[in-house]
Amino acid sequence: MYFTLLALGVALWAGAHFFKRLAPEARASMGDKGKGLVTVGVLLGIVLMVIGYRGAEFIPIWSPPAFLTHVNNTLMVFAFWLFAASGAKVWPAQKIRHPQLTAIKTFALAHLLVNGDLASIVLFGGLLAWSVVSVILINKAEPDWTPPEAAPKKKLVTAAVITIVFFFVVTFIHNWLGVWPFPA
Repeated sequence: MYFTLLALGVALWAGAHFFKRLAPEARASMGDKGKGLVTVGVLLGIVLMVIGYRGAEFIPIWSPPAFLTHVNNTLMVFAFWLFAASGAKVWPAQKIRHPQLTAIKTFALAHLLVNGDLASIVLFGGLLAWSVVSVILINKAEPDWTPPEAAPKKKLVTAAVITIVFFFVVTFIHNWLGVWPFPA
């Protein structure tokens, strides 16, 4: 049952995000009501993913080596930086078209490296697949891209602070959930 909830959550998350790309006329005809529908779909998807993942039986597929924890944590710092850089319009946001989706891909890959169980493969593999397909759909629908102008240097400091805060908040949340994200 929990794997079903997990899979439904990933599918609902992806479907809600793909709605605009796969059915643009239907989404546009809904106006602002469509934003609400998408928001509800995304939030319900998150709830189903959390319930499904937390409740799923641990079915080991592979045993990640301990050193991958360091790789995961390094990738997570980079993922947080990508997300913060996107908002601040600092490097690499002027170089890559989809810094937030690249952050999600980095996050998902990092978690696939350190979690070798079936539920993790479904969750993080599903999010990785969603983010890859999202980039493809966006690039197909909007092939032209103009990089944003370089932001003032103080925005680098802002992005760095956001990255550090995100890292510590996520570390706290993992610890609160009973998962210590650092080597023992």
